[in-house]
This record gives sequence, C-alpha cells and structure tokens, in this order.
Amino acid sequence: MKRIPSLAALVLPVVAAFAMPAPASVAAAAAPATTTWQLASGYSEEAFQTVNLRLFARDVEAATHGRLHVEVHANNTLAKLGDIPAKVESGEIPAGETILTNLAAQIPVAGADAVPFIVNSYDDAQRLWKAQRPVLDAELAKKGLVDLYAVAWPPQGLYSTKPIKGAADLKGSRMRTYNATTQRIAEQLGAKPVDVMMTDLNKAITSGRIDSMITSGTTGIDSKAWEQMKYFYDIRAWYPKNIVLVNRAAFDALDPPTRDAVRAAAATAEARGWQMSQAAESASLKELASHGMHLDPVEFSFRTELREYGERFSLEWLRATGKEASAILIPYYVAASR
Repeated sequence: MKRIPSLAALVLPVVAAFAMPAPASVAAAAAPATTTWQLASGYSEEAFQTVNLRLFARDVEAATHGRLHVEVHANNTLAKLGDIPAKVESGEIPAGETILTNLAAQIPVAGADAVPFIVNSYDDAQRLWKAQRPVLDAELAKKGLVDLYAVAWPPQGLYSTKPIKGAADLKGSRMRTYNATTQRIAEQLGAKPVDVMMTDLNKAITSGRIDSMITSGTTGIDSKAWEQMKYFYDIRAWYPKNIVLVNRAAFDALDPPTRDAVRAAAATAEARGWQMSQAAESASLKELASHGMHLDPVEFSFRTELREYGERFSLEWLRATGKEASAILIPYYVAASR
C-alpha cells in the first residue's frame, strides 16, 4: 500500500511558511514576562488548531519581547470546551478557544457558519466570516469579549454504507445526529435521526447502529468510519469555525504596543490556520482513500438538491435570528455571487 503522508507532514510546510524567528533582543534579555494569560482549549495537542494556538503564543511572546506570555492549556485541562466562553466572559480565565457554535445559544449570529449547504468552498467560508465578523464582534463586546481570530475546520462530508445519487437515497437511513442542525438535516432528508456523541461514534458505526452521517474527514478517520461505511461524498455541508476569545478587561489592561502586537500575531495565526485547515482536509481525504473508501463525486442533481435545502435552512435561520442575520447573509450572498 502506498504510504500516505501524515497530517503533520502536510501541515509542517504551512507552519514553516509563517515561521517568525524570535528577535535577538528576546534571547539576549531573557527577562521574565510581566503579564501571563492562561488560554484554555478543548482540543487535543495533535489538532492543527492547537498547533496554531501554540504558534500564536510564540509569536506574541516574541513580538512583545516577553511582556506578554500566553500559556496554552489544551485537551480540556484548564476548562471543558463548553465552559470556556463563560469562564472567559467572567474573567476566571483571560482567554480561550471554542467552536463558534458553542456561542449560538447566547449569541444567535454565532451560528451563521452552521447553516448547512450555503458555503461551497474555503473562499466562500472566508467570505461568510468577513460578513459575520463585524456583527459578531458587536455582540461579543456586550459580553465583555474580544475576538482575536477564527479558523475553519475542514468541511463536513457525507458518509454512507451505500452509494448515494440523491437525497432520496438517504430516506429511511439511520443518520447520526449530534446537535440541532444535524437533527434538522436528517428530518429534512427523510432519514431517521440517531443521536450519537463523538465518544460513542466508532461503537455506533461498528455495531451498525447508524448507516449514514455528516461529519469531517478528520472525524471519519478518528472513528474509523471505513469499518462499515464505504462511501464518502464531499458535499461541503458547512465549515465550522473555532474562535479565540479574550476577556475585554484583560485585553484593555495591556499597553497599546502590546495590544497591537497581539492583534498582529492574531492576524498571522488566522491566515496560517486557514492554510493548515486546507492541508488537514487534503490529508484526511487521502487517508480515507487509503483505507478503501470510495471518494465518489457528488452528482450534479444531488448538489442542486442540497443547495435548495441550503436556501430553506438559511430562511429558517433568518426568521429565527432576526435582522442581524440579514446583516450577515445578504453581504455574503452578494460577495459569493461575484
């Protein structure tokens, strides 16, 4: 079997392209940091999002000559993923990373990137983020939060135990769900929703409890989807984003040059992270194929059906969210149509 490059091997060139050697003065001075931020993340050390966080922390320390030190605590060691936004808002921890949809219950506009079948590429995902960000930032400000940067995960694809030519082929299938969005998709497609959390996914697959699911290539690898599901379709259902947040009081306590340095490092981390995400997607698809999965093209008629579902879902989200949603989707659709 041909050896598939590891995710680390494919992401490493992206990291190298953004490498920023520490200024000589940092090495020479070796002065203790005057401020330390604890930054919580719920993701593993191996996740590219965590790798990017650590590079962000490195860049901040180098650019501020050690005046600000960011300690990254991954894998739920400082706070659980779902608790991170509240702990940053309260000031219990200065900064944290979470998946953006975790904020949607309190800040509905945070759920824009979970509206399925309206984003078809990384370029589209970045257009959506550009439209979403100013609206989101205004809501975050009300909660005393500052957005540093956001990076998309690879897109969500469709896994199945049988070939899929159109939505009708999913009718009656037992589709894995794990949130309101996936529950609604299953209902719309005529599938039977089966609630399965990530920790139980491999067991659900191998036991035959589910026969279709919408999730990323990386999750398919982690759950060994190929043990039962032999077909993968790159439907690009949505591109969920992680966001890095900091408590406003902690951010404002920094002197202006340090704040500027944090913003510059965050901009670099965002650009680097999106490239790392694309590298992770490429590695994931190759890994799935190496285990015998069929990466079949999505039929044009099926893609058209999914876009129609996307229009329906976006209208539902507009009605539920209100005028702020219009301030996101209208600029996005205008930009995407150019």
